[in-house]
Amino acid sequence: MTHPLHPDSIENILQKLPPEAKSWAESLPWNQRRYVLSLCHLLCAAASEVRAEFLDEYTANGLISKLVENQEIRQKVKLNLDRFQIKTELTEIVLRNYIRQFYIHSAQDSRIKPDLILESALRVVASTEERNHIYNYILGFEIIKLLFRMSWLQHERLYRLQRNQEEFITLYLKPIQQTHRLNQIIVPRDEKLFFARRDYFVQMPEVSEKKLTELAIATFTTDIISNFGFSVIRHPDAIVYDHDYIFEIDPEAVF
Repeated sequence: MTHPLHPDSIENILQKLPPEAKSWAESLPWNQRRYVLSLCHLLCAAASEVRAEFLDEYTANGLISKLVENQEIRQKVKLNLDRFQIKTELTEIVLRNYIRQFYIHSAQDSRIKPDLILESALRVVASTEERNHIYNYILGFEIIKLLFRMSWLQHERLYRLQRNQEEFITLYLKPIQQTHRLNQIIVPRDEKLFFARRDYFVQMPEVSEKKLTELAIATFTTDIISNFGFSVIRHPDAIVYDHDYIFEIDPEAVF
């Protein structure tokens, strides 16, 4: 019987499950229902980082096999990695590491939205479309890392190529440059002086791979990165990219 003060009664909660899961949950004998409740309690009580670790261990192997099976989206990601001249290979080890990172990143986001990590995990496990979300995240993250490694001069050249320059600057370049500043990777001094500006403007960021990943996770949410990757997969010209032009050596930098 549904209690009037509890709209999320057991009936309503079970109705939100896929039919197979609903039937399974309803068919469990009492002792096995206790196990399910114990797991639910432990997950709800755990810190977000612990949840990420558990979900990674509990789901990664199955997710990898499903991701490897989806050759169409995998090939699209590979083609775009090649277009951006990113050398990352989509091996099972790379996919495994990215699944783990996705959960950890979701845990970071969940400090703002506590239920986000469990919601993300459930969506990814249950839906082929949502599993593609992992591939969107991988491509988006690899491009974000590429942007983090660029000098500000290269950022300027890149945004000049874009159709929607203001949006590109606001969504991606400004947050990255702010992170460069905050972490003293690039420190603008005497910005109004031309020669000083040239010095920091052409400086190439020096940052380890581990630190780069940490900074990208701290700077962008999983949604922003995944949407970035999705936009590039769906519309190859969503980001106009000319490697030779962007990375052309600046003659003035030599001096």
